[in-house]
Amino acid sequence: MSLEESQPDTVDAEAATAEDIEALLGDSVLDRDDHLNAPGFVVRPDEVQDVLFALRDEAGYDHLSCVTAQEYEDRYESIYHLKKYDDPTDEVSVVVPTPTDDPVSQSAEPVYRTADWHEREAYDLVGVEYDDHPDLRRILLPETWQGHPLSRDYDQDRPQIVPLREHANPLQEDHAGDGDTMFLNIGPHHPATHGVLHLKTVLDGEQVVDVESDIGYLHRCEEQICQQGTYRYQIMPYPDRWDYISAGLLNEWAYARVAEDLADIEVPEYAQVIRTMGAELCRIAAHMLAVGTFALDVYGDFTAIFMYSVRDREKVQNILEELTGQRLMFNYFRLGGVVWDLPEPREDFFEMIRDFLDDLPEALEEYHDMISANEILQVRTVDTGVLPPEVAKSYGATGPVARGSGIDYDLRRDDPYGYYDELDWDVVTEDGCDNYSRLLVRLREVEESAKIIEQCVDLLEDWPEEERTIQSNVPRTIRPDDDTEVYRAVEGAKGELGIYVRADGTEKPARFKIRSPCFSNLQTLPEMSNGEYIPDLIASLGSLDIVLGEVDR
Repeated sequence: MSLEESQPDTVDAEAATAEDIEALLGDSVLDRDDHLNAPGFVVRPDEVQDVLFALRDEAGYDHLSCVTAQEYEDRYESIYHLKKYDDPTDEVSVVVPTPTDDPVSQSAEPVYRTADWHEREAYDLVGVEYDDHPDLRRILLPETWQGHPLSRDYDQDRPQIVPLREHANPLQEDHAGDGDTMFLNIGPHHPATHGVLHLKTVLDGEQVVDVESDIGYLHRCEEQICQQGTYRYQIMPYPDRWDYISAGLLNEWAYARVAEDLADIEVPEYAQVIRTMGAELCRIAAHMLAVGTFALDVYGDFTAIFMYSVRDREKVQNILEELTGQRLMFNYFRLGGVVWDLPEPREDFFEMIRDFLDDLPEALEEYHDMISANEILQVRTVDTGVLPPEVAKSYGATGPVARGSGIDYDLRRDDPYGYYDELDWDVVTEDGCDNYSRLLVRLREVEESAKIIEQCVDLLEDWPEEERTIQSNVPRTIRPDDDTEVYRAVEGAKGELGIYVRADGTEKPARFKIRSPCFSNLQTLPEMSNGEYIPDLIASLGSLDIVLGEVDR
């Protein structure tokens, strides 16, 4: 049944209200639990799939952005944050409570493939079990771990004892007899994995028949650290450490956006322009490294391609150092604005940016000559790592990974924040759906970021001195009302970087959940790699541009 058919149990996707959705879901809805960003519907744990199928197929919510799990005194709760790729401002939350003595609900994996990893994380850390999940086991912690670290009764002093049998060879049975397949470990310490990622790969001859990403080697409890910090002062330094590849200001903006919505804080227009300029400088720096390491993965040219990209990335780093005082962990954003104004003399700072922008077209032409026009790279990347758009959507892929599959989705335009909706720029997409398309998207996005930065510089040069307000008047202590919940996201260098916060009336969040774009994008690796060769697997992994510090958080 389509949305266009005028049936009583369907919803007009263009004009759906909370009442329309409630009517669509019918008796499955137990209660309403509105969040600041979306209407919330409390549903029965044994009707999760029916509800999600209805919302996806009848109401058009084709993007499962995030899954949040948490424990209260009287229940466990899973929250499915749903959006539309065509309109991410149209959101709905599906809340699934389960009793503390039997925390079991249906899995969303048959509806959205991305729920696979999200629900495994919820099971691993919180203890919620998902019936009919295809592979419900721990994902960040070892299988031998005892207890669930985010549950209320977790004893962090309990010794973790690994039985001797756990040290047995896990492949012993696989080696018995004459098999046609071979098991190959890639990583966790290998240059091609771009961090401590372990790929458990099964080969049939030279072709990949299965690959499993083993993550969790870099888990740093970022969410729990943020739950111990105050909204106003103690959380903001930490986002820089999630995607630490020059994307610090983009990460900071994700937290700033959710906290400012939570506390109803307005950001001055001047500060919004500075934020937008700084964020796009970070995007260029991140894409430069992504392009350089990808070329290094594919045909191993360290001296030219990699060093060229690092050269231009260093120019951006120098600008960001002038702006923020740091080269990696910037810590420049504050709730309500930025920490200080542009460096003096302003003319020298603007000249520094313009010199970089003037040299950028020639540099990008070099990249196209040496990378995108390179026959070896084209042979290795065209029609390899193919990710069809519908598969990408089911896995919740965003950013250049999604746009490389022709999905026209960018939160800077589709869910405007900052100063993006006042500027002239375009969203870049490619329809090839392969490794080559994802490379082209990043190279073309550098050009669009440069357009945005140039317009911001023009605005800042002419901004009246008496109107240069860098920060609004923010309360010294921020205490949102009890049980206030909000999910907000920004367009990070890797894709949709979102944060869910639940307040409990204190100056610290009761639940702080990070939606990592790398976490969802990495799930697509088997779809791109099965049936291809090991070099294609390495190229596909490089095209995802993951950072394990953000995957594991």
